[in-house]
Amino acid sequence: MTCQSFVFTRKKNVLFLRSFTILVLSWVIIKPDFCFSSVLSSLKALHLQGHITFENNEFAARDFGNQIHVHPLAVVHPKSVADISEIIKHVWQMGPGSELTVAARGHGHSLQGQAQARRGVIINMESLQGQEMQVYRGQFPYVDVSAGELWINILHETLKYGLAPKSWTDYLHLTVGGTLSNAGISGQAFRHGPQISNVHQLEVVTGKGEVLICSKEQNADLFHAALGGLGQFGIITRARISLERAPKMVKWIRVLYSDFSTFTRDQEHLISAAKTFDYIEGLVIKNKTGLINNWRASFDPQDPVQASHFVSDGRTLYCLELTKNLYPEKAETVNQEIEDLLSQLSYIPSTLFMSEVPYIEFLDRVHASELKLRSKGLWDLPHPWLNLLVPKSKIHHFAKEVFGNILRDTNNGPVLVYPIHKSKLDNRTSFVSPNEDIIYLVAFLSHANPSSNGTDSLEHVLTQNKRILDFCEVAHLGVKQYLPHYTTQEQWRTHFGPKWEVFVQRKSAYDPLAMLAPGQRIFQKAVSVS
Repeated sequence: MTCQSFVFTRKKNVLFLRSFTILVLSWVIIKPDFCFSSVLSSLKALHLQGHITFENNEFAARDFGNQIHVHPLAVVHPKSVADISEIIKHVWQMGPGSELTVAARGHGHSLQGQAQARRGVIINMESLQGQEMQVYRGQFPYVDVSAGELWINILHETLKYGLAPKSWTDYLHLTVGGTLSNAGISGQAFRHGPQISNVHQLEVVTGKGEVLICSKEQNADLFHAALGGLGQFGIITRARISLERAPKMVKWIRVLYSDFSTFTRDQEHLISAAKTFDYIEGLVIKNKTGLINNWRASFDPQDPVQASHFVSDGRTLYCLELTKNLYPEKAETVNQEIEDLLSQLSYIPSTLFMSEVPYIEFLDRVHASELKLRSKGLWDLPHPWLNLLVPKSKIHHFAKEVFGNILRDTNNGPVLVYPIHKSKLDNRTSFVSPNEDIIYLVAFLSHANPSSNGTDSLEHVLTQNKRILDFCEVAHLGVKQYLPHYTTQEQWRTHFGPKWEVFVQRKSAYDPLAMLAPGQRIFQKAVSVS
């Protein structure tokens, strides 16, 4: 009898354990679906001036890099800053029990999924386009704009007043918030600094949903944190951008060098001279054929006979690209001024090419190339770009190995190399650069053919990028990535160096749940299990 009771009791225990296990497993399976349904319902219940889409959001899972594709749970199309504040405040109030993250997406020009959020919320900043731009034409002119506005639209509007922003990127079809979250560097940076050095004021929505106005005088810590902050401390929603008088025309000049030392010496001379050009950039050209003939479509050679004898095939050359703004009151002296400046340089004489074009045509020159590439179906290829900031003291060591050995050709996209002054950068911002007086931007702007097995394949370009980064690390060149991408927090800690502790403190202050910009992979949202 006792034995039978024991067996019966044991069977009951086994049945209970089985039932309990099934119940727990069912809860594990059902709970995520329940939470998912609950999150969807809460998002749908929000009262916004804009709207939220939960389907057909494939565009938000792609970017210009076209390598990482992460689908969001929802996309918010805001009509006002209040909409952005509402959605962030909603996620903030859900607390650490929710895995939901938020990322701002501008024109989708990220390279490594930085503006994506897996099963999170994407805020489509371009929905704010069309809001009124306010141009102030005083002694220190500026324009107030939405952060979702494209720089090309700002240029069109400010030119109506004879004004324009001082600093640019080479491609103008980018949003204000996107470039200010990085730096915004182009050939004017040697004089004016990057775009983040030309901002008077920001409006930022923090990771708590607070809408704050900030400047050097008001909420200064957030102001400097957001500039170059990779979207980690808040979403920039408006900006006040410094303006200057705009020319109607520019003289556009290209010359070639065969010696890198001469090329860099002339660049460094020009960016430091009291009287100089208004735009200075350099390019590396390797194993590119028909270069001079290609230029003839847009430029006039100063010596057509000598230019016709110049052969670029198979050589490593360095192109210096320059512009000089043309103003009516200087019409009689500008040509002599250009001639004087060029006489100080040691380029190959037969390679001097000039053109006179409208200011807007020069600034928007990449868009013309974009239209051609789109017509051929080549714009949406993967773009495994690599952007580096190299100290002046290491640029020749870098060039010898990278341009001399690792880089085989520049047929997959341009390679830029040009100097800027460290003094034009504000060290209080989140932007990180080598600690030398002059630093070089070196940008490998490659496109890749995903169906190729050759030197234009994605695998080949990624391997080349890794070789470059490995060399920089082994040689201790002190190089920093621009538009950085790392896979571990330890790598981010190394990237920020002495700024890391301040970066972490600012993250804790302005986005304590670490819900913003998860695609940067700097911080991971801490989710409590309950």
